[in-house]
Amino acid sequence: MGHTLQAIPDPALDHLGDDDWVRYKALYTTDPQRHYDRFLAGELTFEEQRVHRVRHARSGFTPEPFLGQMADAWVRAYEQTLPLHFRQYDDVAPLLDALDARTVPYGAVSNNVHDYQRAKLDRAGLERIRILVGIDTVGVAKPDPAIYLEGARLLGTDPARTLYVGDNRLIDAVGAQQAGLRGVWLDRSGTGTDVPDAPEGPDLHVPRIRGLASVLQFLPSVR
Repeated sequence: MGHTLQAIPDPALDHLGDDDWVRYKALYTTDPQRHYDRFLAGELTFEEQRVHRVRHARSGFTPEPFLGQMADAWVRAYEQTLPLHFRQYDDVAPLLDALDARTVPYGAVSNNVHDYQRAKLDRAGLERIRILVGIDTVGVAKPDPAIYLEGARLLGTDPARTLYVGDNRLIDAVGAQQAGLRGVWLDRSGTGTDVPDAPEGPDLHVPRIRGLASVLQFLPSVR
């Protein structure tokens, strides 16, 4: 996503240095104004939430308004450019190979619509992830328990013995744990904190890993 943001031509941002781009991308990807949540709630279309997020990110670097034809052109450019940057992390294929060798089933649960996420996975070379649950699969988004439980149902596994790994501590790891799965937080950058952002109760500690190779350590406890 970050590579795509910087690849879209925008003269108003030509003055940005490397540190500025880091901040700009962070504003878009972290979505502090929670526009993606508004999309999930049905208040915005998918394209509208993108426009709101980039408008907020741009506002910190240029006074130029982001409206009308400019916003429409940006959305088109983003849609055309984003698929060019779909890549899997280097540790994904080795993990899937190890799971296949152990006949451990796996899948994906996404806060995106099924077909869009399916296209992203395929473009990234992850066609073998056949089980996929999107927000339109069960009509809810993470952290609603139903979406995690649907993933376990499609896998044919007991939720209590199903590992859920994701890079958002609250939405992925804690949400899965609250649904009865085993939540694991993938904190690749190592910049996160183990301190909860909100009170979650004494039983919701979730393990944190830096890479997917560490997933294998959990297998004996969930099989």
